[in-house]
Amino acid sequence: MQLRNAPDRWGPVSKLLHWTIVVLIGWLAWLGLTMVDMPTTPAKIDAYALHKSLGLTLLALVTLRLAWRLYAGAAHALSGTPRWQTRIAGITHAGMYVLMFVIPLSGWLFNSASGYPLQWFRQFNLPTLAGQDAMLAQSARLVHEVGVWLLLALLAMHAGAALYHHFVQRDATLRRMLPSIFRKRPRTPAPRRRMEH
Repeated sequence: MQLRNAPDRWGPVSKLLHWTIVVLIGWLAWLGLTMVDMPTTPAKIDAYALHKSLGLTLLALVTLRLAWRLYAGAAHALSGTPRWQTRIAGITHAGMYVLMFVIPLSGWLFNSASGYPLQWFRQFNLPTLAGQDAMLAQSARLVHEVGVWLLLALLAMHAGAALYHHFVQRDATLRRMLPSIFRKRPRTPAPRRRMEH
């Protein structure tokens, strides 16, 4: 099995990182939107701790994904794809990568400037990025929240483009990133029956 990406398809490592990050972002967004309205109980503290740990996990996975992409290359655009579509896809991907770094780092900065400790699944503490500072915490929180909405908008555009290619243009754009178990195998033609005279 070839782990690296090929010009005409994405390899299994890229697929695994892609879909793991998609699920993680969905979980983080849902958790982030629901935990703020929870009553102040130990469950809310646990929800915030989980959100922070998942955010740090996202930061690590995005770093790994970018490093893997630089090492393993990227699948090329399908033949016949208009140049404007390729440019928009490139800008969208770059924007998503930037935001996937900015969002967890701004959350980390907000946590540091607010004076809270930061742990990864209660296994170890992470260093602070800044001293306690109310103004800095407020700015970092704003960047964090705006960044989430921008990322969700880009993800919606990205998913919409993939579905457009799949259902309207009927090309292999989406299929190239799907795990192998979801890809339809080509049907083998049934053997022709011999005509009896």
